[in-house]
Amino acid sequence: MTRLRIEQPGALALVQDLGRPGLAHLGVAASGALDRAALTLANRLVGNPDGEAALELLVGGFRARFEGEAWFAVTGAWGSIRLGGRTIAPYTAAPARDGAVLDIGPAERGIRYLLAVRGGLDVPAVLGSRSRDTLAGLGPDPVVPGQVIDIGPEPAASLPIVDQDAAFPPPKDAVTLELHAGPRADWFTEDAHTALFETVWRFSEQADRIGARLVGPVLDRQRAGELESEGTVAGSIQVTSGGQPTILLADRPVTGGYPVIAIVARSSLDAVAQLRPGQGVRFRHA
Repeated sequence: MTRLRIEQPGALALVQDLGRPGLAHLGVAASGALDRAALTLANRLVGNPDGEAALELLVGGFRARFEGEAWFAVTGAWGSIRLGGRTIAPYTAAPARDGAVLDIGPAERGIRYLLAVRGGLDVPAVLGSRSRDTLAGLGPDPVVPGQVIDIGPEPAASLPIVDQDAAFPPPKDAVTLELHAGPRADWFTEDAHTALFETVWRFSEQADRIGARLVGPVLDRQRAGELESEGTVAGSIQVTSGGQPTILLADRPVTGGYPVIAIVARSSLDAVAQLRPGQGVRFRHA
């Protein structure tokens, strides 16, 4: 059996798959990889099913040793990847020999790497998923030094033939996200809606898998009072009573009490996963 022995997990290393959708009525968020496209691509590069469990690595600074031979791929964020001291290209499948040490350096672009190993990470599933939900505490605990993770059996699919020069690093500059109207858009003034779409917002350091605060002008309400708690979806932009917007993400609470002015389109959510503190954010209508 091939295993991955963790030497340094970096800032935060979590097991993630495509999550546990369809359980919001039980109070369980979908969770799953924040950058779903990166997870899917990493799995496809090594011949895994799209939703196989992989490691989501925040920022980088990760080191692990392969115990047994394996194929792996790293997607999402962009930075130094070395195997046994040899540089490995991102967004490609690469073979690892028994005893080889994988080092993933600090991300230079984007902020979350996805590391997939052929066969997937063989950890116990909770409610049908191997994802860690950081708010509810469901799923595998965060990875720690010395932990050994089993790799699953060889998948039926062979390694795909792909263009080894293909690469898609996250952008450094301001990112444009598409928005749908939110269920409480009518709670906000016309000036608030104008500001939402005309401002270059800044991604705050107050960001995690639950939600991300945006820095910019105050979004004023035209309707006062409290909102009864209601359901939320990933990408909901809640606005606090002080007028500050927050994008709710995969590990969000399934209900919330702040009005939602808009919802980030599903096609733009993966880009949110790779935003760095201070990076610019623009919005446009979906």
